[in-house]
Amino acid sequence: MNDTLRRLNDAGTAVWLDDLSRDRLDSGELARQVREGLITGVTTNPTIFQQAITTSSAYDSQLAGLARLGTPPADALRLLTCADVRRAADLLRRVHDASGGMDGMVSIEVAPGLAHDAAGTLAEARLLHWLVDRRNVLIKIPATDAGLSAAADCLAEGISVNVTLIFGLARYRQVLEAHLDGLERAAQAGLDVSRIASVASFFVSRVDAAVDARLDKRDTAQARAVRGRVAIANARLAYELHEQVRSGPRWQALTALGAQPQRPLWASTGVKDPAFDDTRYVVELIAPDTVNTMPAATLNAVIDHGEPRGDTVRARYEQSRSILDALAALGIDLTTITEELETDGIARFQDSWQQLTTDIRAALAAEVIPGA
Repeated sequence: MNDTLRRLNDAGTAVWLDDLSRDRLDSGELARQVREGLITGVTTNPTIFQQAITTSSAYDSQLAGLARLGTPPADALRLLTCADVRRAADLLRRVHDASGGMDGMVSIEVAPGLAHDAAGTLAEARLLHWLVDRRNVLIKIPATDAGLSAAADCLAEGISVNVTLIFGLARYRQVLEAHLDGLERAAQAGLDVSRIASVASFFVSRVDAAVDARLDKRDTAQARAVRGRVAIANARLAYELHEQVRSGPRWQALTALGAQPQRPLWASTGVKDPAFDDTRYVVELIAPDTVNTMPAATLNAVIDHGEPRGDTVRARYEQSRSILDALAALGIDLTTITEELETDGIARFQDSWQQLTTDIRAALAAEVIPGA
């Protein structure tokens, strides 16, 4: 294992790769990263799959076979993505077993068009759970009102989940509540809660991009003092909420039954502003029982020149509150921004999924994968 990644791991932060493709699997690159201890998990999303499938010839033979069977585009899309996730899960199974079920996970997302359909999300989560059929897979569900209802129901049935597209503290409180509710119902049903995993994907860099765009219009000393600091402060206060829940009586009762904690997962950790250090959303968010999922470029940057400094979260709660207070004093409402980011995040994934479905439909008709 790289020394930088070892220091992250020793401080409690697991490193997952935010990328998956047939090319990465076929080339042995993903297997190498797992074997060398560079990553201990993988996350995916509709945009990742859209880019992977439409830019590679690796899916040609499978698509040709599906075309001959007359497979509908939506079904073909699920078969392609589940096949990749299943292979990745098999590569990570040894990590999963060695960690006692805490790590070695792969995420696959429900169709983003179901973001506001609780019953539809639950039905698709069950389907994906059955199709992939691997213990170390997380079903990824957006943190909308409907999504949280479905996530709690999944957990109650023993389906492990990754609750995603979390931007704000109020929404994160609801995620934590849904996790408790789901595990409590699972325990009441007699399920083994030690086998039910969950992470909460709290997005980081998109928050800075949205906030800084507003701060730049102010061009004052007060605005410049806050610029580039809000996303990390927001994430650190999310971790404080995580700690508060874990010290509460409901979680303590679940711990006594062997329940795994729902780890905060820092998502959107690729730096969007070139003025910032390209490892900042990793080295500034190190804390026990966390996950940082990185695009390949960020992972390579961390390996090359990242400088972990131990826990960079728990001693900074008051500083983080001061930063958010300063933002509010400038008349910028962070809650409004995070709500807009949630809506935009869902729309982006819906666009990617719709475009991918269109591309798959065309590929099936032509028996040729687009981009080949």
